[in-house]
Amino acid sequence: MSNLCRQLCTVLFAIVVVVFQTSAQTNTLAPISQSPVTQSSQASVLKVMQLVADWQLANPVTNRPTGWICGVGDIGMMAMAGISPDPKYRNAMFAKGETNEWQLPQYRGRKYHADDQCIGQVWTELYFTYRQKDMIAPMREKMDFIMSNPAPNQSLDSPNQDTWSWCDALFMAPPSWMRLYAATGDARYMDYAVSNFWRTANFLYDTNAALFYRDSSAFDKHEQNGSKIFWSRGNGWVLAGTARILQYLPTNSPDRQRFEKLFKDMARSVLASQQPDGLWHSSLLDPKDYATPEASGSALFTYGLAWGVNQGLLDSATFKPAIMKSWTALVSCVSSEGQLTHIQPAGSGPVQFPADSTAPYGNGALLLAGSEVYRMTTPHEVKSVAARN
Repeated sequence: MSNLCRQLCTVLFAIVVVVFQTSAQTNTLAPISQSPVTQSSQASVLKVMQLVADWQLANPVTNRPTGWICGVGDIGMMAMAGISPDPKYRNAMFAKGETNEWQLPQYRGRKYHADDQCIGQVWTELYFTYRQKDMIAPMREKMDFIMSNPAPNQSLDSPNQDTWSWCDALFMAPPSWMRLYAATGDARYMDYAVSNFWRTANFLYDTNAALFYRDSSAFDKHEQNGSKIFWSRGNGWVLAGTARILQYLPTNSPDRQRFEKLFKDMARSVLASQQPDGLWHSSLLDPKDYATPEASGSALFTYGLAWGVNQGLLDSATFKPAIMKSWTALVSCVSSEGQLTHIQPAGSGPVQFPADSTAPYGNGALLLAGSEVYRMTTPHEVKSVAARN
């Protein structure tokens, strides 16, 4: 064999090795679907949701299982239960409720913290199915205490967490109060949710940007590019929380128009800050300095926007392409085992984070998003939950 032939064989062998190694890596880390999930197949959306939900069930977080980190994951599991023919998702949530005696957590003895009210969304939604009063009795006792014994410190200045002084709280607490109202017919719970939501919104909402500061500590801070600091996931909490309030706010409520205006105004700002990769980055107005796409905030936005389209609040022609682009990008962050990555760890504002970061609240947000994308993939008439109240 000539030297030239040997050299050619050596080069070809090296190329084959590189291709094989690349293929192996791709197969290990490959997302569920490399192709856009625009396709009108509800089955394709449900498949992604099943993988994520099954991964979450197989990898439970045992530390503070009813706290907000797991609670948001469980809220997503209830969204999964709402569309899946498999009863195991609802059964898992029912078992968790029984195991924890349907209690709201009270971490370190705190009485008013919004995060500790998050799991109430799961207990009340299970109550709507099973109608067992013990499911909501502890929650009702807790909410009655809060109304009868207001926190001594009513300031909204950070870091007071006895009030809804940070924007995340608008997802954690008021949707639970609204569901308790729907479960009991007691309008005091709705009135508390509405009045305290707007107290916080009036404090943290920037009307010019149509976005929320995370808390008062962000008022005078700016990103490296000089923009105001608007955290992606923080605004995702608000958009999704507003949708979840509207689900149970009566259509004849004098506050409904105000909530819908806020929702629509935020939706337009959120749409404008979507990045070419289809997702939103940790800082909405400074994506260059936060180059990693952030899945949890993106999933919350996708959920809120898709819910708005399904309810007829947002124009489908304007928002649906962005929603499907985001959903496709979210799918690319899911491993073949069902693990969602690109989730910013728990925090209070935009930060850099490793791309392989994961957390239950991100899974829950994706399941929420998927439930509305699933409903959007087939033409149908959606009747607002509020219309039943």
